Amino acid sequence: MTGVKGSAISAGMNTQIKICGLSTEASVDAAAKAGASHIGLVHFEKSPRHVGLEQAAALRKRAPASLKVVLLLVNADPDLTAKAIEVIKPDVVQFHGTETAQWLRVLKSTLDIEIWKAFGVRDAASLKAADEYVDAADLILFDAPAQTLPGGTGMRFDWSLLTEHTHKLPWGLAGGLTPGNVKEALRQTRAQLVDTSSGVETAPGIKDVDKIAAFCQAVRDYDNH
Repeated sequence: MTGVKGSAISAGMNTQIKICGLSTEASVDAAAKAGASHIGLVHFEKSPRHVGLEQAAALRKRAPASLKVVLLLVNADPDLTAKAIEVIKPDVVQFHGTETAQWLRVLKSTLDIEIWKAFGVRDAASLKAADEYVDAADLILFDAPAQTLPGGTGMRFDWSLLTEHTHKLPWGLAGGLTPGNVKEALRQTRAQLVDTSSGVETAPGIKDVDKIAAFCQAVRDYDNH
């Protein structure tokens, strides 16, 4: 499998774990303690997990070196994209809207930063559409289809769609993952990375440190067995 620039995602390694939508120092600390590989900071005002640029920058500084910090943007214009990257200095930028492959290729040619693209999966055709992002993204994140918000809805898609799919890029799984179902999701899909947000919350945007720990432990249990 082709390696990902600046990423620990590769064949034969432990499943990578992203805890997304963090907004407090306590949740960053909990993700680090539990052994997550990535945390996500959402800069999208319509989201209950939205953090302002300065708040996100402070959380980014809080994160230890063991955590890669993912900045999540949704259809941000070029100026906001550039400013957010400059202020937050993330390890990864995750685009979670309708950003085109052409636009991401432009960014990729000018930025030395890892780029992820999220895709809402409705059917096999939507999986195939991700192929156009070869050379535009470093990783594809397969998520549930967008509802009122593009992600963090707690909805899942039909994981069986992934079982026979031939991936052209490194990829991760999101959408409705919880401590209770993530092992089954991994058994079905063999995802290289799993991403949870609402699945480790007590209310939209309110992370539960015990659920974060339980989610990470469930993934490690799968890896070990």
